[in-house]
Amino acid sequence: QVQLVESGGGLVQAGDSLRLSCAASTRTFTSYAMGWFRQAPGKEREFVAAINWSAGRTYYTDSAKGRFTISRDNTKNTVYLQMNSLKPADTAVYYCAADGGGGKARGPLFSSLSYVYWGQGTQVTVSS
Repeated sequence: QVQLVESGGGLVQAGDSLRLSCAASTRTFTSYAMGWFRQAPGKEREFVAAINWSAGRTYYTDSAKGRFTISRDNTKNTVYLQMNSLKPADTAVYYCAADGGGGKARGPLFSSLSYVYWGQGTQVTVSS
């Protein structure tokens, strides 16, 4: 069982930056691929970014490319999402997710079905 706790959300203005953090409670953090998803009011949860277990590969949705950066610090069991040039369309609850571990992806990392563990979410609100 892996517990994920997100932090770093808040209310910002368009053009500002935020860094989300997700701390994982596991001794084998390095074996988990990690992802960030978001859900806006009235919309389905959507993929934002993912990073594989070795941090050798990262993946982004088109709207995040060039503005968001996912990274991980395996010494701190933490994954980050640096968000720059925020837009009102980025307003959503952001969720951190971990796959099943073992250093082996169970499916494409842009799919929520590939993840087993989810955090409680952190609200990001971008005002215009």
